[in-house]
Amino acid sequence: MVLLTLDVIAKSKNHFKKKRGLSFPEYLRALTHLHFSCKNIESIGDISMCRNLTVLYLYDNQITRICNLDFASNLTHLYMQNNNITHIDNLFNLQKLSKLYLGGNRIAVVEGLEKLHELKELHLENQRLAPGEQLLFDSRTLLSLSESLCVLNINNNNIDDIKNLSVLKELQQFSAADNKLSNIEDLEVVFSHWPELLQMDLSGNPVCGKAKYRDRLITVCISLEVLDGREINESTRQFLIWKASKEAKKIKNNQHVTNGEIILYQSAGSFMGQGPHPAHIHSHASVQRRMPQQFLRGQKSNIPLNGFLSHVAISSSPAYSHLDN
Repeated sequence: MVLLTLDVIAKSKNHFKKKRGLSFPEYLRALTHLHFSCKNIESIGDISMCRNLTVLYLYDNQITRICNLDFASNLTHLYMQNNNITHIDNLFNLQKLSKLYLGGNRIAVVEGLEKLHELKELHLENQRLAPGEQLLFDSRTLLSLSESLCVLNINNNNIDDIKNLSVLKELQQFSAADNKLSNIEDLEVVFSHWPELLQMDLSGNPVCGKAKYRDRLITVCISLEVLDGREINESTRQFLIWKASKEAKKIKNNQHVTNGEIILYQSAGSFMGQGPHPAHIHSHASVQRRMPQQFLRGQKSNIPLNGFLSHVAISSSPAYSHLDN
């Protein structure tokens, strides 16, 4: 087993060249960047003398567990993609951490980040999950990241629902390509909570085949500049917003007319001796407001009522005389 220790650092030609006359302890205390990618490292040993470490490169190794980094309170960038990590833990002391790269591991649940209030970027793409398993998110971790996280990459993780991500209101870049997202209405709700979103990639999801997919997301994402690798023209967005508003108004007006026809049909039925359904009783004043004038003045009229053509004449007998008052 290859263990990352001070001895391994001392024997590294890459780091030995940078000592420049310093003693080894002095060199370790001055060290800010540590490069040990592609070294078959399986575990992190005691490297606590590197107290000023800010960037640690450990990608493309065989590490199974994040450990022995409690000393690294100045760490801002941690690169541990393409290892064998199964759990996100032991990061509580890294409170200055800004960028965390954990793609290509075996992580099933995103958790253990509650203390990382400075985290700006989280990269979790391509987790090697068991068949049928999808990447899940702990609600406490999401809430703790809601004020800081700007970049989230969850590509290719079998994800079919992102409703719980709506709390990440500071997101500017979101990548969820090659997942199983299919419900465009749910996505619209989530994206309406992300006013800062500038770039988004959902390519390779079933939802991309939905009618007007691109138009609908451009309309709801008011700041979006790039969708699925294609830039968004601002004049195009304004046209789509205007068009959506016009269609919404048209639907609202149609609903109002339909509701009026239903009330008219029910009221006319009561005048023709078909007593109204108890659930739809309206006052005479309501009827008078909604009925056409030719009804109220005893005229004959052919009016379509809920799909039928009814020939109606209202009697001017005393029983109905109050409608003219």
